[in-house]
Amino acid sequence: MEPKLIDHLFRHHYGKMVSVLTRIFGLAHIETIEDAVQDAFVKATVSWTHTMPDNPEAWLTQAAKNRVLDIFRKLKTHKKHVPQLSTGPSAIALSDLFLDTEIEDSQLRMIFTACHPQLDPRDRIAFALKTVSGFSIKEIASALLTKEDSIKKRIQRARKAIKKKDIRFAIPQGKELPERNDSVLEVVYLIFNEGFHSNRKDMLVRKDLCGEALRLCQLILKREATRSPEGYALLALMCFHAARLDSKINDANEIIDLRHQDRSKWHFPLVKLGNHAMVRAVEDDVYSHYHYEAAIAAEHIKARSFEETNWEAIFKWYEALYAIQPSPSVALNMVMTQIQRGNFEDAKERLQQIEPADLEQRSYLYYGTYAEYYQLQGERKKAVSCMELALLAVQNDAERKYLERKKEALLEM
Repeated sequence: MEPKLIDHLFRHHYGKMVSVLTRIFGLAHIETIEDAVQDAFVKATVSWTHTMPDNPEAWLTQAAKNRVLDIFRKLKTHKKHVPQLSTGPSAIALSDLFLDTEIEDSQLRMIFTACHPQLDPRDRIAFALKTVSGFSIKEIASALLTKEDSIKKRIQRARKAIKKKDIRFAIPQGKELPERNDSVLEVVYLIFNEGFHSNRKDMLVRKDLCGEALRLCQLILKREATRSPEGYALLALMCFHAARLDSKINDANEIIDLRHQDRSKWHFPLVKLGNHAMVRAVEDDVYSHYHYEAAIAAEHIKARSFEETNWEAIFKWYEALYAIQPSPSVALNMVMTQIQRGNFEDAKERLQQIEPADLEQRSYLYYGTYAEYYQLQGERKKAVSCMELALLAVQNDAERKYLERKKEALLEM
């Protein structure tokens, strides 16, 4: 069986299984539940080596059900909690929890539980990425730009806090909901970002993670109680970005920048979905950073060619974004926009105010932007020097090759 398919199924089903089993056994047993689900996938990997089941998803769902009894035996609480699970009314009730609507309900409960305000903000994001979407410790560390040991500690702290504070496995109501919703959307946003521009060394785009983020966002927007303008804006943003995925990397795993992307490859059904979401997002007058990021992405989508991009509108949206969420990455994007507009003096002033270290793993973008600035100013040697600094800082293989090609082009000028 292909490892890619196992990985896809794991990503797609891990959160579902953990959520349903947690609803059955309770949050106190979350670690045992996660171990059991991992075990089910290990067994699938072995069982499917030579013969793959006709319906892999059904096989995994059945495996999750079978693990129920195993977990109770492990916890030595079989008789106390669920007598005769395999027959009678208890078995029917258990099967009902694996219906699509109940799985969705369990997943929503897990997302909102992971984002509980009584958990440390850093811990809840790591915990959510692990339990909801099946991120490995390494993947979480990469997505959050943090050491693996720190991520392990955060997840353990979250598990302990859930037990100690007796946090309920439920979707909050009333005043609690909007605050919790912010954390939930942040987690979905992080999942998508790791898919759209992965921090992994060997892979830049991970479509499965983008798809998972879109699925979770649509799951949140399905329910009236959990819908919000911010949620619709996030969905629009992700749709606009995901529409360009097929044109972002070529068959040789080489990056194709926005200027050279084949726009006919953009997936316009996703653009249409994003437009519908954006209409819902602006029904109120309060705008989040998702609104402004979606507006920027929409400007790129609207342009028939790179040369026809409305950089003035994009700069306006970046200014609005920076006003509510100032960050080095937004500041750097403003610089790039000014370079495209030909406002070189302002671009250099803004560049001088950015500390490359503040961009952490993305510091190569700072040097790459400086290289672009010097190239357009006709200072080739300085542009090459900056590109060399960018190459020293870059970690992803595809991005390294892209920067090397840019450096070669500079040397040939």
